[in-house]
Amino acid sequence: MIAPASGFEREAFEAGLALIRRRYRAEHDPGLFERQRYLAGSDARRRAELQAALADPGIRAVFCARGGYGATRLLGQLAAGALGGPPKLLVGFSDITALHLWLQAHGRISIHGPVLTQLPRLGPAACARLFELLESPHPAAPLRGDATYVGGTAEGPLLGGNLSVVTRLLGTPFMPALDGAVLLLEDQGERPYRLDRMWTHLRLAGVFERVRGIALGSFTHCEEPEASYSSAEVLRELAQSVGLPCAAGFPVGHGEANEPVPLGARVRLEADSARLSFLEPAASAEG
Repeated sequence: MIAPASGFEREAFEAGLALIRRRYRAEHDPGLFERQRYLAGSDARRRAELQAALADPGIRAVFCARGGYGATRLLGQLAAGALGGPPKLLVGFSDITALHLWLQAHGRISIHGPVLTQLPRLGPAACARLFELLESPHPAAPLRGDATYVGGTAEGPLLGGNLSVVTRLLGTPFMPALDGAVLLLEDQGERPYRLDRMWTHLRLAGVFERVRGIALGSFTHCEEPEASYSSAEVLRELAQSVGLPCAAGFPVGHGEANEPVPLGARVRLEADSARLSFLEPAASAEG
């Protein structure tokens, strides 16, 4: 258990930890509870904790306590050293997207899924799917969205995560090659014009000329008060302007459901039926 980003409420953390301990032997460093302003301790503490967890051959998976902000601050120093230790699955979302992208840039699979402080709110089904991803030699069950924005089919590695974080890593050496990928995007608290601005940033950076399809998760609390339009309408128009196969409403992100999915694994997006199928297991590289 690590805290590479923001500080967190200990009660929520303990509740999530209890769920993990029902199945696995869990451990964490006492420094995990440190606070430095809005961060879970200093950059040096959080970076050392992450590197130790990834390098330890006795650790099979790494769970993040919370997102928030702070993971991007670690990337510059992480680049100075090789990704040590055998491959293992890192679990988290939101700000943890920065670490996912860094891992995918090194050819690793990781799990976009609940952080420990979110896990207790999601119910037993989310835990069951997470445990299956961590353990099963078979691909995960498909996910269903609820809307088709642009029809068509796309196949490739699933990359992305939180839209805000993805845009922040464009032009840095921590962004994996997006050529041929299916791009997963979700966010929270970003009004429609901000979603438009970030989407336009992706377009101007040539992202949509490189990826093959787009899977949109939840965009919670993204509405403009008293507006005559919705964030979904804005995202639909933006997707249609790109023209790539795009389905929306997948239960991934900050909403009431956050189904874990393997980033870096090959998927097939069938946008006409809003279906995302997984073509390889998350645990295949982890042994």
